[in-house]
Amino acid sequence: MTIFQSAWNAEGSTALQRNEAMLARIAALRALEDRAAQASAKSKPVFDKRGQLLPRERVALLLDPGTPYLPLCSLAGFMQDHKDAALSVPGGGVVAGIGFVEGVRCMIVASDSGIEAGAIQAMGLDKILRVQEIALHNKLPFIHLVESAGANLMRYRVEGFVHGGALFRNLARLSAAGIPVITVQHGSGTAGGAYMPGLSDVVIMVRGRSRAFLAGPPLLMAATGEVATEEELGGAEMHASISGLGEQLAEDDRHALGLAREVVARTSWLNRPPAHTKRVQAAINSGAFKEREPLYPADDLLGLMSADLRQPVDMHEVIARLVDGSDFLPFKALYGAATVCVQASINGHAVGIISNNGPIDVAGANKATHFIQMMCQLGQPIVYLQNTTGYMVGKDSEQAGMIKHGAKMIQAVASATVPQITIQCGASFGAGNYGMCGRGYAPRFLFSWPNARTAVMGGEQAARTMQIVTEAAMARKGIAVDAAQSQAQFDKIVALFEAQADAFYTSGLLLDDGVIDPRDTRAVLAQCLAMCAEAEERQLRPMQFGVARM
Repeated sequence: MTIFQSAWNAEGSTALQRNEAMLARIAALRALEDRAAQASAKSKPVFDKRGQLLPRERVALLLDPGTPYLPLCSLAGFMQDHKDAALSVPGGGVVAGIGFVEGVRCMIVASDSGIEAGAIQAMGLDKILRVQEIALHNKLPFIHLVESAGANLMRYRVEGFVHGGALFRNLARLSAAGIPVITVQHGSGTAGGAYMPGLSDVVIMVRGRSRAFLAGPPLLMAATGEVATEEELGGAEMHASISGLGEQLAEDDRHALGLAREVVARTSWLNRPPAHTKRVQAAINSGAFKEREPLYPADDLLGLMSADLRQPVDMHEVIARLVDGSDFLPFKALYGAATVCVQASINGHAVGIISNNGPIDVAGANKATHFIQMMCQLGQPIVYLQNTTGYMVGKDSEQAGMIKHGAKMIQAVASATVPQITIQCGASFGAGNYGMCGRGYAPRFLFSWPNARTAVMGGEQAARTMQIVTEAAMARKGIAVDAAQSQAQFDKIVALFEAQADAFYTSGLLLDDGVIDPRDTRAVLAQCLAMCAEAEERQLRPMQFGVARM
């Protein structure tokens, strides 16, 4: 055993200042998440009058009480729907997360019909596509709680219509892969929205509330002149008794969610768990498996990272507060020392961890490449704790072959055969974002800490680069430099980069799967690693096509 001996003073002035700054960011994160919930809750009187539950109430009632729930992409669309941060409502009009239903780990997606009647927002579509991808890769049953006004025709964009087809393609692929797709139709599903139940394996409808039709009464009248009621076109009783679109007819939302839980229970998903789950359960039953908490408190993570990402941080200190027993084995500790590679366990799952105590140099890139390949040989997932300003630059670095050695690391990341999970803890700049398995390299999961920043380079670097280039061009033309104008341009570029590097902004663009409290990192990683392990060994029964509606 190699127990890490921490040198961090969690009660020192530096730690306390950083702690205060991180808590402020976490409070801002929670306020944004609450903003979406409060916006939806404003519709409660209307929902109560109709005898309906709010979307978040539906999700809560569907889940097993007291079990872990991992929300996903809660800031989707932040500062995209509205450029004023104070007015922007995050979430994309969709509630999504991974939780347990009748003991089965499921992907759950709910239309946030308390906001704009659940109309699909641009980033809401991308959010659904992302969580569908997660469900497919991790072999999670997909439960969709639908009540949506469909596309917002006042904000119509043709690309949204075209890309929206991928949502239905993914439902077909999930079903064909052998993954159950279950829809609870709480309210309307019009036009493309009608294909959500149409491409599900089991559909539950609510009497008097569910609607599913390709054309509602207004569009039908406009297109053909025909007059028909909503119930005749797509009501729950019609679909349950005439069209066959609905398998189950519920009396209200609560009844529908109870039926959904029963449908999940009858998939027998727990009767055929993967070998990993069986081994872990057997070890727990025998008393052989004992989870070892880190020796150092998770609260320390609040004070380790500086808001000024130029301040050095020993990422071994972070690792020691995430891994079992604060016990990890360093790999090539003295070679390429700024690139940290260790072997450890998180909640009993053996992992390789890669992090950064400075720029990635030639030795660090080669070390990481070697380590990634070794983890693939061992079949152990890789966790990347990003805190990098990028690859080392300079004459010596270039002559030593930084490009080709950095490329080897990127090739290893891109070609790794084991699950990769990324946590953006601090800086994620330049090609370091690529070499440390950023979003473009399709990690199985990617989460950010509230202080994290992502950019091609730091704002001041970018501004100074442009200043040098501009002044050199003016000198060649014999034009005098206006100091005030040059400074104004400098400040403008810094502001642009800083605004877009912010974790809340990048999360709004779905460049991660959510912003998390650093104290929750171990729990989040434990859930993700369990999903990866289960998915690796779970045997599905794929078919040539998805289950067809009959």
